[in-house]
Amino acid sequence: MKMIATGMLVVMAGVYVATRIIGPIHPLVGFVKAFAEAAMVGGLADWFAVTALFRHPLGLPIPHTAIIPRNKDRIGDTLATFLRDNFLTPAVVARRMRGLDVAGAAGRFLASEDRGGSGRLRDGASRLLADILESLDDDRLGGMAKTAVAERLRRMDVSPLLGQTLTAAIREGRHVPLLDGIINRASLIIASNEDIIREMVHERAGRILRWTGLDENVSNAVITGLNKLVFDMADNPDHPLRLKINEMLEDLAFDLQNNEVMQARVQGLKDELVDNPAMQAWIDGLWQQGRAALLRAARDPDKAMAGKLGDTLRQLGQTLQTDDRIRTTINRFARRAAVGATASYGDGIVKLVSDTIRSWDVGKVTERVETAVGRDLQYIRINGTLVGGLVGLTIHAVDVWL
Repeated sequence: MKMIATGMLVVMAGVYVATRIIGPIHPLVGFVKAFAEAAMVGGLADWFAVTALFRHPLGLPIPHTAIIPRNKDRIGDTLATFLRDNFLTPAVVARRMRGLDVAGAAGRFLASEDRGGSGRLRDGASRLLADILESLDDDRLGGMAKTAVAERLRRMDVSPLLGQTLTAAIREGRHVPLLDGIINRASLIIASNEDIIREMVHERAGRILRWTGLDENVSNAVITGLNKLVFDMADNPDHPLRLKINEMLEDLAFDLQNNEVMQARVQGLKDELVDNPAMQAWIDGLWQQGRAALLRAARDPDKAMAGKLGDTLRQLGQTLQTDDRIRTTINRFARRAAVGATASYGDGIVKLVSDTIRSWDVGKVTERVETAVGRDLQYIRINGTLVGGLVGLTIHAVDVWL
């Protein structure tokens, strides 16, 4: 476009020189000469005006030229002020946000399979999430997560929860298989430790019993009695000892829910368990597994959206679209958040714009503005050439007519 505009100016200059050389051999030559002369003046004037915006014409330091480079800082301040006064004020943001359905848009995005480019948007968001997760300091972030889990466990009052769980298990008989397993295990323990039982009886028996060998009979009797007790408990659900164990479990469940001493003891045991290195290692493994799962889901959003997580997110999206109360609450929160962010950070954003433009090189500012305006600058020169020529033609015609 610069070449076209400059070419028109050169052509008009050539036509003007040619008409001067030819002379008034015909009345039409005067009209052509007037058009070319005025077009040349108009083209030169608009070339000067367009060039003066961005640089000194012909490199000459003519006053009031190179307007944009000379006023770069003032342009940046004015642009920043315009941005602040017309966009980054709480009133403007609140008015704009009032007409936006943030919850509905989020709901449509979550409920959509892949309509309207949501797949590309989801992929981009997933890559961004994965990059953020990978860029964060794993030790620091993991330490924060593990500390939060440990503090949550310490604050949790597990004693009543254990008591309620034990009460429900006793009431529904869910503790019976566990008790049966303990009894069966007891019989195996007795069978595998008969030598220890005999040794204990032998050490505690008197000298006479050992001399007469009656300690062996006592040992056999003890082992037989223990085995009979275990077998009877296993065969008889109403065995007195089993009933006594049930009673003890009920008392334990009651104490867990109501006895402050028992609750304090359980709390102490829980704190010791949380501080145990093995528990800390388990929490660390839990964090690593969760982080790895998040990264896998972020890197493969289609697979994540195809499972239970995807179903949950789609249900959430449908809820956001159909539940007016939730949608109103979320939109109100989004509006307040946007207005609050504008009030808190609007001046900082404006200052960022102003300082950024101030830091730009003069040549860069000139190039960016000239590129942004584009071809229209050269159309100004072309129009100036044509309009100037028509004005000159009109003036010559009026002069001839008068």
